[in-house]
Amino acid sequence: MTGPLLTGGGLEVPTFLVLRDPPLDPSGDDARSDLRRELAKPEYYDRNVLDRIVGWIQGLFDDTVAAASGAPPVSVAVTILVALALITAIMLVVSRARRTARAERSGAPALADEAISADALRARAEQALAAGDAAAALIDAFRATAVRQVERDRIDDVPQATALELARALAAAFPDHAAEIHRGAGLFDEVLYGDHPATVDQARSLLSLDDALGGRAVRR
Repeated sequence: MTGPLLTGGGLEVPTFLVLRDPPLDPSGDDARSDLRRELAKPEYYDRNVLDRIVGWIQGLFDDTVAAASGAPPVSVAVTILVALALITAIMLVVSRARRTARAERSGAPALADEAISADALRARAEQALAAGDAAAALIDAFRATAVRQVERDRIDDVPQATALELARALAAAFPDHAAEIHRGAGLFDEVLYGDHPATVDQARSLLSLDDALGGRAVRR
């Protein structure tokens, strides 16, 4: 197994994808496993990197067609079918690797490893929203909501809790707001771990959720 596919400004083919005699079987378990592990690395989720992978695949197909242009028709057909099978296998592995990496990241702790109060998180969320950073506002608003209820002993303090786990605890404490809580946790994961853009309305909905669960007023 070699290092990443990326070297400098170009794209280097890993040794396990180089055709030898006998040729690589694109459906082999070893090749799929190696490629899946390679493509699960964080460096492959930059948009420019994905564009380069697509470009490499297109170049591979073009080179295969060009190399087979002088061969008998049957050989050309077989070569093209092998190239298409390889490209299909690579695209399937890329798709699965991206889903796996995102699923793993969405299981990360929702609360940052910092000593900060709910009020401070709320203030930071409002400042981010005023500055036009809806994503930062949404993330801090959800964290403020959870931390506030920890401070009030409405839910347990579990430092490594995921957004889903926090949502379950909050929904148990506030069943009338269960739908909004789970929606907020979903937005949190999508924005923080799924690289989805956040809207101002979504950020405001998380601030409103904090208010609905008690906000900065002391619950009696």
